[in-house]
Amino acid sequence: MSTKIKFAVIGAGRIGKRHASMVKLNKDAELVAIVDTDESLKEELEKEFNVPFFTSSEALYKAGIEMDVVNICTPNYLHAPQAIEALQHKCHVVVEKPMALTKVDAEKVIHYSLQVNKRVFCVMQNRYSPPSRWLKEVVGSNLLGEIYMVNINCFWNRDDDYYKGGDPNYWKGKLEKDGGTLFTQFSHFLDTMYWLFGDIKNIKASFYDFNHQKTTEFEDSGIVQFDFVNGGAGSLNYSTAVYDQNMESSISIVGEKGAVKVGGQYMNEIVYCHIKGYQMPELEETLPPNDYGKYKGSAANHQFVIQNVVDTLINDKTVTTNSLEGLKVVEIIENIYKEK
Repeated sequence: MSTKIKFAVIGAGRIGKRHASMVKLNKDAELVAIVDTDESLKEELEKEFNVPFFTSSEALYKAGIEMDVVNICTPNYLHAPQAIEALQHKCHVVVEKPMALTKVDAEKVIHYSLQVNKRVFCVMQNRYSPPSRWLKEVVGSNLLGEIYMVNINCFWNRDDDYYKGGDPNYWKGKLEKDGGTLFTQFSHFLDTMYWLFGDIKNIKASFYDFNHQKTTEFEDSGIVQFDFVNGGAGSLNYSTAVYDQNMESSISIVGEKGAVKVGGQYMNEIVYCHIKGYQMPELEETLPPNDYGKYKGSAANHQFVIQNVVDTLINDKTVTTNSLEGLKVVEIIENIYKEK
């Protein structure tokens, strides 16, 4: 492996271009190619990133370009097959959420990664946000004692424009290609829950489609109750039917020795902290959310994702979100949807 880690990015939407930009800004990384099926982007992207543009992953691999890592930033249903394809070409993989749309496909990705001894990095950039890191320290240090209850609320807006008005040729909103609201909008927050508290059991759920009947093939809202395998009760309330704009993404934790709440639109603010014998530290400022024009999403922390890849491959550091954790999030969502 050369001094700089060589990256190719497949998928040149907003997130894909953000991956490419973060690679270009990293002194230990080098962008070597970018791929998108939209050939009209060729001139713009080659000028912006000064790398060759390909209209398919097959063309990329046939070109014989030296690369260490392939970043998968395509629609959900392509993540697993394109990750496997990259692994088959002996490349490490960075895969945007979700890692796959089924546990079986996630397992296939892990199987291939072990066969070729390559790493899979799952993008769950919320883990890098100061409130998330603080929560991990509080929970991991057992400052709250026994965990009694955890509640997650995710109330966002996604209107007809987001789903291209139900265009039959568009992937978002199509069950087999999108996977559902938990996969596309809220998997970051289920990852945070799993990262902090582990797996869940005894799931009970109700699902609703309040105002997306013409644009999606699945629910826009859900109410989920469960128990944690490690102890304590939990609930998740989510919706993309909120009027006009995103409302909140929050997590409230009630424990034996205290209670905390992280809220704001993107789980980016400490709303409440009262823990026995504990003084709340001052946290660094949270980065703004990813901006998709009218819509905003989770925190824009992709520079940390790229740095983690570099640190892992050059300095043998730990993968922030490994493939088994990516699989567990897929499995949790799959198990919730089994309640339909």
